[in-house]
Amino acid sequence: MTTLIAVAHGTRSPAGRRQIQELASAVAHRRPGLDVRLCYVDVQEPKVADVVPAVDDAVVVPLLLACGYHVRVDIAEAVTEKQFPVAAPLGPDPMLLDSMIRNLPDADAVVLAAAGSSDPLWRADVEGVAAQLPGSARIGYTSGAGPQVKDVVAGLRADGAQRIAIAAYLLAEGVFYRSLHSAGADAVTPPLCHDPAIADLVLRRFDAARLTSAGRAL
Repeated sequence: MTTLIAVAHGTRSPAGRRQIQELASAVAHRRPGLDVRLCYVDVQEPKVADVVPAVDDAVVVPLLLACGYHVRVDIAEAVTEKQFPVAAPLGPDPMLLDSMIRNLPDADAVVLAAAGSSDPLWRADVEGVAAQLPGSARIGYTSGAGPQVKDVVAGLRADGAQRIAIAAYLLAEGVFYRSLHSAGADAVTPPLCHDPAIADLVLRRFDAARLTSAGRAL
């Protein structure tokens, strides 16, 4: 059977590490017999480049929310020799949007909080997600260039917003997610991996990439 190589970013947060491990376990539980191997592009071991050579047949599924540098460079380079198919990242996807919306309380204003990136494809994905949130959601980043979440929240307060909710476009806990709780908003949605449907999304990405690869081989 084809192995599912799940590639997460990696974090120093014990809670975040546990959440990603639980996600990988949930994927394996949903499909008994499937070999699910978890690895990372940064911070944690094993790295994806160490796992790929040990597998004969696999589909790589990025546990990432957009097709940024880690997908186009780190993962792509890791599979160059084996030529394993790489699935689309988890986001953007209607399931992620629905999860955030379900967890958003009533609010005067919504801020979509995402990890910062200079990658134009990543920023375009984030802008697309924000456009589908209720109201005129503003975008704030937890790092890098661009409007910071706390500054966006402060600006909304200055404009008269009484209740502000942050829609966290982050997969698991870590320094970026924890920073949202001190950004001045009234509510923060949970990390996306708390939604059980994420495991189903991982398997959909796996199946789609495997079918596409099989079709090309015909």
